[in-house]
Amino acid sequence: MPAIIQKVLAYVTWGDKLLVFSHPDFPEAGIQVPAGTIEPGEEPEAAVLREAFEETGLSGLKLVAPLGEQLRDVTPFGKDELHHRYFFHLRCEGTPPRTWRHWEEFPSDGSERVAFDFFWAQLPDGVPPLIAGHDAHLPALLRSMGLPSA
Repeated sequence: MPAIIQKVLAYVTWGDKLLVFSHPDFPEAGIQVPAGTIEPGEEPEAAVLREAFEETGLSGLKLVAPLGEQLRDVTPFGKDELHHRYFFHLRCEGTPPRTWRHWEEFPSDGSERVAFDFFWAQLPDGVPPLIAGHDAHLPALLRSMGLPSA
């Protein structure tokens, strides 16, 4: 039986834009939203704020609302795991950069630090295809923001 790993995914918005990123050293990783693993004893709400800060370097992120959950089987990708994912809407307060590179110093898989190239994608229809189901709750985000579906 696969292990169940608790994950969080952050839809960080600034106005009508969604924060997404690519991995310059691993282009095969595709375009993603900030995400990560919930630590033992940590609540999903705390985990999403921690992960979003660690991956983006942005301070002052505000939790807006939970958007839903998803159970994702990752055994086809060589991991004997099921990911129980919690999706959240976070808002960026202030004026962030338009694009930037941030280094995650302590990836959860124990690897060396990794670079992420961040940019803002226009909602609802300017979001590039997201990898591995990262787009699963975009319709809920759009509804909560009063935006039309893409």
